[in-house]
Amino acid sequence: MVDVLILCTGNAARSVMAATSLSARRPDLRVATGGTFVVDGQPMSIRTRAAIEGVGLTIPRHASRQVHPPDLDEATLVMALAPEHVEWVRRTHAPAAHRTVTLRRLVEHLAPAPTLIDQVAALAPHEVELEPWEEVVDPGGSEADVFAACAREIDDLVHQLAPRLAPTHP
Repeated sequence: MVDVLILCTGNAARSVMAATSLSARRPDLRVATGGTFVVDGQPMSIRTRAAIEGVGLTIPRHASRQVHPPDLDEATLVMALAPEHVEWVRRTHAPAAHRTVTLRRLVEHLAPAPTLIDQVAALAPHEVELEPWEEVVDPGGSEADVFAACAREIDDLVHQLAPRLAPTHP
Protein backbone atom coordinates (compact mmCIF):
# COMPACT_ATOMS: atom_id res chain seq x y z
CA MET A 1 0.00 0.00 0.00
CA VAL A 2 1.02 3.58 -0.70
CA ASP A 3 -0.25 6.57 1.24
CA VAL A 4 0.44 9.16 -1.47
CA LEU A 5 1.04 8.41 -5.15
CA ILE A 6 2.30 11.51 -6.95
CA LEU A 7 1.63 11.83 -10.69
CA CYS A 8 3.07 13.93 -13.45
CA THR A 9 3.45 13.24 -17.15
CA GLY A 10 6.89 11.70 -17.64
CA ASN A 11 7.74 10.91 -13.99
CA ALA A 12 10.99 12.76 -14.51
CA ALA A 13 10.66 16.16 -12.83
CA ARG A 14 7.54 17.43 -11.04
CA SER A 15 6.46 14.17 -9.38
CA VAL A 16 10.03 13.44 -8.29
CA MET A 17 10.41 16.93 -6.82
CA ALA A 18 7.10 16.68 -4.96
CA ALA A 19 7.82 13.18 -3.61
CA THR A 20 11.27 14.19 -2.43
CA SER A 21 9.85 17.22 -0.64
CA LEU A 22 6.93 15.32 0.90
CA SER A 23 9.11 12.40 2.03
CA ALA A 24 11.53 14.81 3.71
CA ARG A 25 8.70 16.54 5.60
CA ARG A 26 6.55 13.48 6.32
CA PRO A 27 8.73 10.38 6.68
CA ASP A 28 5.72 8.62 8.24
CA LEU A 29 3.97 8.54 4.86
CA ARG A 30 4.65 5.95 2.18
CA VAL A 31 5.17 8.03 -0.97
CA ALA A 32 5.54 6.76 -4.54
CA THR A 33 5.64 8.41 -7.96
CA GLY A 34 4.56 7.62 -11.47
CA GLY A 35 3.67 9.15 -14.77
CA THR A 36 0.84 9.14 -17.24
CA PHE A 37 3.03 8.96 -20.38
CA VAL A 38 6.36 7.38 -19.47
CA VAL A 39 9.30 5.57 -20.95
CA ASP A 40 9.94 3.18 -18.05
CA GLY A 41 13.32 3.04 -16.36
CA GLN A 42 14.72 6.42 -17.35
CA PRO A 43 17.04 8.09 -14.82
CA MET A 44 16.35 11.47 -13.31
CA SER A 45 17.67 14.32 -15.45
CA ILE A 46 20.63 16.44 -14.40
CA ARG A 47 18.33 19.48 -14.31
CA THR A 48 15.90 17.74 -11.95
CA ARG A 49 18.78 16.63 -9.70
CA ALA A 50 20.19 20.17 -9.55
CA ALA A 51 16.74 21.64 -8.84
CA ILE A 52 16.14 19.23 -5.97
CA GLU A 53 19.57 19.97 -4.51
CA GLY A 54 18.84 23.68 -4.96
CA VAL A 55 15.98 23.53 -2.47
CA GLY A 56 18.15 21.68 0.03
CA LEU A 57 16.76 18.18 -0.42
CA THR A 58 18.63 14.90 -0.75
CA ILE A 59 18.59 13.31 -4.20
CA PRO A 60 16.47 10.13 -4.17
CA ARG A 61 17.09 6.98 -6.17
CA HIS A 62 14.73 7.18 -9.11
CA ALA A 63 13.80 5.54 -12.38
CA SER A 64 10.75 6.68 -14.33
CA ARG A 65 7.68 4.48 -14.09
CA GLN A 66 4.34 4.34 -15.92
CA VAL A 67 1.35 4.24 -13.56
CA HIS A 68 -1.05 1.32 -13.93
CA PRO A 69 -4.48 0.61 -12.37
CA PRO A 70 -3.06 -1.52 -9.51
CA ASP A 71 -0.81 1.42 -8.51
CA LEU A 72 -3.84 3.70 -8.39
CA ASP A 73 -5.85 1.12 -6.44
CA GLU A 74 -3.18 0.88 -3.73
CA ALA A 75 -2.94 4.63 -3.05
CA THR A 76 -4.87 6.40 -0.32
CA LEU A 77 -4.30 9.72 -2.14
CA VAL A 78 -3.30 10.26 -5.76
CA MET A 79 -1.74 13.71 -5.93
CA ALA A 80 -1.56 15.15 -9.44
CA LEU A 81 0.65 18.01 -10.55
CA ALA A 82 -1.77 19.21 -13.23
CA PRO A 83 -5.45 18.90 -14.16
CA GLU A 84 -4.50 16.77 -17.17
CA HIS A 85 -3.27 14.05 -14.78
CA VAL A 86 -6.58 14.04 -12.93
CA GLU A 87 -8.37 13.82 -16.27
CA TRP A 88 -6.13 10.90 -17.26
CA VAL A 89 -7.09 9.01 -14.08
CA ARG A 90 -10.77 9.77 -14.68
CA ARG A 91 -10.48 8.40 -18.24
CA THR A 92 -8.27 5.40 -17.66
CA HIS A 93 -9.20 4.18 -14.17
CA ALA A 94 -12.38 5.84 -12.88
CA PRO A 95 -12.41 3.92 -9.56
CA ALA A 96 -9.40 6.02 -8.46
CA ALA A 97 -11.00 9.36 -9.41
CA HIS A 98 -12.51 9.80 -5.95
CA ARG A 99 -8.95 9.84 -4.51
CA THR A 100 -7.21 11.94 -7.19
CA VAL A 101 -6.62 15.65 -6.50
CA THR A 102 -4.14 18.25 -7.74
CA LEU A 103 -1.46 19.47 -5.36
CA ARG A 104 -2.68 23.06 -5.68
CA ARG A 105 -6.29 22.08 -4.86
CA LEU A 106 -5.08 20.18 -1.80
CA VAL A 107 -3.17 23.24 -0.59
CA GLU A 108 -6.18 25.49 -1.16
CA HIS A 109 -9.02 23.28 0.07
CA LEU A 110 -7.81 20.48 2.36
CA ALA A 111 -9.74 20.54 5.64
CA PRO A 112 -8.85 18.85 8.92
CA ALA A 113 -10.20 15.33 9.43
CA PRO A 114 -9.21 12.31 11.52
CA THR A 115 -7.57 10.44 8.62
CA LEU A 116 -6.17 11.13 5.17
CA ILE A 117 -8.98 9.04 3.69
CA ASP A 118 -11.53 11.31 5.37
CA GLN A 119 -9.73 14.44 4.18
CA VAL A 120 -9.70 13.27 0.57
CA ALA A 121 -13.34 12.11 0.70
CA ALA A 122 -14.43 15.53 1.99
CA LEU A 123 -12.98 17.14 -1.15
CA ALA A 124 -15.16 14.92 -3.41
CA PRO A 125 -12.48 15.14 -6.11
CA HIS A 126 -14.41 13.04 -8.62
CA GLU A 127 -17.06 15.80 -8.71
CA VAL A 128 -14.67 18.74 -9.04
CA GLU A 129 -14.51 20.79 -12.20
CA LEU A 130 -10.80 21.17 -12.86
CA GLU A 131 -9.44 24.66 -13.34
CA PRO A 132 -6.31 26.11 -14.99
CA TRP A 133 -4.94 27.52 -11.68
CA GLU A 134 -4.38 23.95 -10.49
CA GLU A 135 -1.43 23.29 -12.80
CA VAL A 136 2.21 23.26 -11.79
CA VAL A 137 3.78 23.95 -15.17
CA ASP A 138 6.05 21.23 -16.53
CA PRO A 139 9.67 22.41 -16.81
CA GLY A 140 10.49 19.65 -19.32
CA GLY A 141 12.58 20.88 -22.23
CA SER A 142 13.45 24.10 -20.41
CA GLU A 143 16.70 25.44 -19.04
CA ALA A 144 18.01 24.77 -15.54
CA ASP A 145 16.57 28.00 -14.12
CA VAL A 146 13.03 26.90 -15.04
CA PHE A 147 13.59 23.55 -13.31
CA ALA A 148 14.92 25.40 -10.26
CA ALA A 149 11.85 27.67 -10.18
CA CYS A 150 9.56 24.63 -10.50
CA ALA A 151 11.33 22.89 -7.60
CA ARG A 152 10.97 26.01 -5.43
CA GLU A 153 7.27 26.27 -6.30
CA ILE A 154 6.60 22.59 -5.56
CA ASP A 155 8.66 22.64 -2.37
CA ASP A 156 6.71 25.67 -1.15
CA LEU A 157 3.36 24.01 -1.92
CA VAL A 158 4.41 20.79 -0.18
CA HIS A 159 5.72 22.82 2.77
CA GLN A 160 2.21 24.29 3.15
CA LEU A 161 0.47 20.94 2.68
CA ALA A 162 2.60 18.41 4.58
CA PRO A 163 1.72 19.41 8.14
CA ARG A 164 -1.99 19.45 7.27
CA LEU A 165 -2.11 15.89 5.93
CA ALA A 166 -3.78 13.63 8.49
CA PRO A 167 -2.35 10.22 9.29
CA THR A 168 -3.58 7.30 7.19
CA HIS A 169 -4.94 5.56 10.29
CA PRO A 170 -6.45 7.08 13.44
